[in-house]
Amino acid sequence: MRRTALHDVHRRLGANLTSFAGWEMPLRYGSDVAEHHSVRKAAGLFDLGHMGQIDITGPEAAAFLDYALVGRLSAVAVGRAKYTMLCHTTGGVIDDLVVYRLAEQHFLVVANAANAPVVLAMLGEHSGGYTVTVTAADRALIAVQGPQAATIVGEHPDLRYYAIKPERLAGRDVLLARTGYTGEDGFEIYCENADAEAIWDWAAAAGAAPAGLACRDTLRLEAGMPLYGHELTVRTTPMHAGLGRVVALDKRDFVGAEALRAVEPESVLVGLVTKGRRSPRAGHAVLDPATGEKVGEVTSGAPSPTLGHPIAMAYVAKSLNLTKLLVDVRGTREEADIVPLPFYKR
Repeated sequence: MRRTALHDVHRRLGANLTSFAGWEMPLRYGSDVAEHHSVRKAAGLFDLGHMGQIDITGPEAAAFLDYALVGRLSAVAVGRAKYTMLCHTTGGVIDDLVVYRLAEQHFLVVANAANAPVVLAMLGEHSGGYTVTVTAADRALIAVQGPQAATIVGEHPDLRYYAIKPERLAGRDVLLARTGYTGEDGFEIYCENADAEAIWDWAAAAGAAPAGLACRDTLRLEAGMPLYGHELTVRTTPMHAGLGRVVALDKRDFVGAEALRAVEPESVLVGLVTKGRRSPRAGHAVLDPATGEKVGEVTSGAPSPTLGHPIAMAYVAKSLNLTKLLVDVRGTREEADIVPLPFYKR
């Protein structure tokens, strides 16, 4: 397994390490529920060094990304970022991405860890005919997320949401971004691998509590954010996930354009809330309460530490005109209310 630049720090802190997408990563340091609450109430500190980072450079970088991805990256100003997707020619999602424009001819594409090799390969394949260079980058990535994140990282009133700028933190040169995957205000710190431990210790000393993958998943679920392999797959399009807004259908040509212009989803992504102790989990069947017939499937589910009851996201038949459904939770039929996403807003 691969290890991030912070591996020795995680071992020193006694983290419960697990295999994730070919990386040895901290699942939790103590209690994942306590770590979840730390992010909601104060600030959490995450090692995201397993995420894929790909540099796109060259005079045709913007035009290339307009073709390769579903968004209009040429419209992104230097110092800004955009959430977008790489899709198959069938319209299915290969990965959801955050793309930063670092300079006029330099973009940074951040991919999910499990998909990073595929994203790198496909961007390389799509780059033929464009004057661009597609290169895997090797930087550490640390996130500080929570209502006290700005106090810990330092007030940066010039750094808006989905923006990035060069900065010095803990005496090191970094790229400081303001995005996040928890539903809270937060920052991502891109730095040299050799500087990662010093920056981590600096943020921890300022009050950010180390947090692992387990609470990262419950935080993003509460915030209604999709996870690749669950809400997003090569079998689902952005439209299925309610993310059609990220697709610039008016672009002249891009990978998957024909399929995405024609898609009419038969299923939609919804939020579900149950009141029992049993929590819906990915793969559990969603049933019509009147007939007992399967009308959908849970994609993600867990007890919500913030809300105090189980929550889930599920794909269900678009034709349903219901406010309540049933979820088959290991043989027990739990009543579920359909609710708007996200479940939690700060």
